[in-house]
Amino acid sequence: MRTNTNSEKTKANETLDKIKWTVVVLLVAFMVWGNFYFSEPNPIYQPNIVIRLVAVVAVFALAFVTMLTTEKGKAFIEFAKESRLELRKVVWPTRKETVQTTLLVAVITIVVGSCLWGLDTIFYWIISTLTVLGH
Repeated sequence: MRTNTNSEKTKANETLDKIKWTVVVLLVAFMVWGNFYFSEPNPIYQPNIVIRLVAVVAVFALAFVTMLTTEKGKAFIEFAKESRLELRKVVWPTRKETVQTTLLVAVITIVVGSCLWGLDTIFYWIISTLTVLGH
């Protein structure tokens, strides 16, 4: 009696993942093609826009669920859970802090911009008096 080793299971999972990703790509391609094909006026068959929308959403949902069953899809779900957990730890600034910071950035931008404009004007004046631009 033969038992599967870890490497055989890994190869089987990789092969299954490749098949799943192929199915996902084919579903997305079919969704794009179908939406494009049925958007053109066709005297024989013109589906309602609602039917097209439902079909696109259904095929997208099927492709998304298939994607989530792969190893990378499972890693994505884990990443999303961890991100949500980290997002709960964030200390958001109050409205007052946000307004104060925004005003400070605006004032500093105006001051620095004015200083750069003044330096540019001075350098232009100096260069124009030393060259033919001033004559």
